[in-house]
Amino acid sequence: MKDQTANSDNTHDLYAVRLQKLENLCKEDRNPFAVNCAQTHTSEEAIQLYQEGVADEEQPKVAVAGRIVVFRVMGKASFIKIQDRDGQIQAYVTRDELPEGEYNTYFKKLDLGDIIGVEGRLFKTKTGEITVRAESYTLVSKSLRPLPEKWSGLKDDDKIYRQRYLDLIVNQESRQRFRHRARIIKEMRTYLWERDFTEVETPMLQSVAGGAAARPFITHSNALDCDFYMRIALELYLKRMLVAGEDRVFEIGRVFRNEGLSRRHNPEFTMLELYQAYTDFRGMMELTQGLIQHVAKSVIGSLEIARPDGTVIHLDGEWREAKYKDLIIEATGDVDWFTHSRVDKLQKARALNIEVDGELEDYEI
Repeated sequence: MKDQTANSDNTHDLYAVRLQKLENLCKEDRNPFAVNCAQTHTSEEAIQLYQEGVADEEQPKVAVAGRIVVFRVMGKASFIKIQDRDGQIQAYVTRDELPEGEYNTYFKKLDLGDIIGVEGRLFKTKTGEITVRAESYTLVSKSLRPLPEKWSGLKDDDKIYRQRYLDLIVNQESRQRFRHRARIIKEMRTYLWERDFTEVETPMLQSVAGGAAARPFITHSNALDCDFYMRIALELYLKRMLVAGEDRVFEIGRVFRNEGLSRRHNPEFTMLELYQAYTDFRGMMELTQGLIQHVAKSVIGSLEIARPDGTVIHLDGEWREAKYKDLIIEATGDVDWFTHSRVDKLQKARALNIEVDGELEDYEI
């Protein structure tokens, strides 16, 4: 049995081999980038269609498509797994089911990472895995770059953050976070729309960098021959909407701050800001609590969130109310914190292993 899932480090040689396969396909008038492919079901939908207790020949037909992530060739038959947006599904491909010569000449020469479509009936293997018995397949897109090795996955932090598309292909946890983020944004909008908030889009290029204390990015407009700032906050234009008579407004948008860069701090990030008239800070507190509870319940299905260290955050019930000033005193254990000089605050914070930007002003520490 030949397992194409095993990958070597000589990616340059693998690229050359795949490039030659691409050229051979073109010479034989086989389109390596067909693009169009019938997809009647996703992997998850197809698996759910399987009917227990029904004969294989009476199982439903499906057409699935995705990227090959597992490829095991066993002589006259092969097992592959293709990955789409919902997950993975296995396909069983045999020489006898395909047109004469197709299996040995073309199918066995596919590679991990190729995107294909497979059509056939569902069945369950001896190990209990729901599988598509392929009657036909379509090469949708030939992959020239090899995927990371199966078992070690993508571990290089630099590649993970610079090549997110690769991270999403091989790391299922990253893919799950990606889907969760999309649902979080959706549920935020749903919650606010249901409360008669109007979503707006405000300018990203601004003549004054306002709404926050942060260093802005500066760009130049050739048409106007003047400099503009990339916005550092959403605040000011949203408040102008209140002045204009829009009682409830919000925006989910990108902001840019030309400052530190780390795993937890990106110069470009997404921010939610919302404003409503005829209420005070307590109304905003209630709105914020309701928003967080709604998102947690809708996305993860629970108001309890387990942290990596084992502690559990309970989002239900009454939330603790505290003054910001009191929280700082609690964290530092110093009731006289706000009487200290800037230098003393920096020294004390570092002694407590609290990360503080040395360029902050006295009132910011």
